[in-house]
Amino acid sequence: MTTMKFKSFLAAFIFVAMITAVVEAKAQSYRVESVVDIQAPVQPLPSDINGSQLLAELARHDQVRNAALLAYTEMRTYQVIDMAGKVHAQESGQMEYRAPGKMTFVKTSEGGSGLVRRLALNQLIASEIEAASGKPLEDSAITPANYTFELLGEQQVGPNRCFLVWATPKRADKYLFEGKIWIDAEEYAIVRVAGHPAKKLSFWIERVNFVRDFQRIDGFWLPQKDQTFVQVKLYGQKVLTIEHQYSAVSRGTNAEEAAQNAGN
Repeated sequence: MTTMKFKSFLAAFIFVAMITAVVEAKAQSYRVESVVDIQAPVQPLPSDINGSQLLAELARHDQVRNAALLAYTEMRTYQVIDMAGKVHAQESGQMEYRAPGKMTFVKTSEGGSGLVRRLALNQLIASEIEAASGKPLEDSAITPANYTFELLGEQQVGPNRCFLVWATPKRADKYLFEGKIWIDAEEYAIVRVAGHPAKKLSFWIERVNFVRDFQRIDGFWLPQKDQTFVQVKLYGQKVLTIEHQYSAVSRGTNAEEAAQNAGN
């Protein structure tokens, strides 16, 4: 699940930026700041690590984890805020995933602008459910078909020793991104992704930066927090955050078979 598609992840921020720009009737003077980077020093890579080997291991381990993941239940909170901390819209609810591709969302609370919720947050939730179902989307997976990768070194991210990779998109596509990927050095799972879309989203959206952090739960690496910073001409910066709190994660009985098949 970590070599995820970014179409739904990025496309909804177009709605967030444009709708919040329309709803807010006054200009703001906030300056876009770069997404906070990891402060730990970057160390040289071991001599036996190369890019093709790293990506092959990432793909193999992802295949095993995806095959083994049966279900999960989480409480999600979506918020659109400004740089002063004002919440413009919020929606919370229970998201359930059932393999091989069914997601359902039950809303439990909402607040703020109904227009932003309807045209931005609800669109985002619907696109996530559609993506999980396997319906055709633009090809935006983190694979060599879409990106070239440069190994930058090793870096500590919290308790995780990670390989740090720079991803450069092979085409100017708003559903691809340019930025950094942190891959756990022991489990070959994506721990963090930070970057910006490979193509300008619209005339009104000056800049977009995003960060997605993952957490390890029962052997699976699942999203922990998403932050997207959108700079809109004349209207300043808005931030979309998604918080993930998991209450149950289930492993399928065929996990060992999946691991053997992936290794072949």
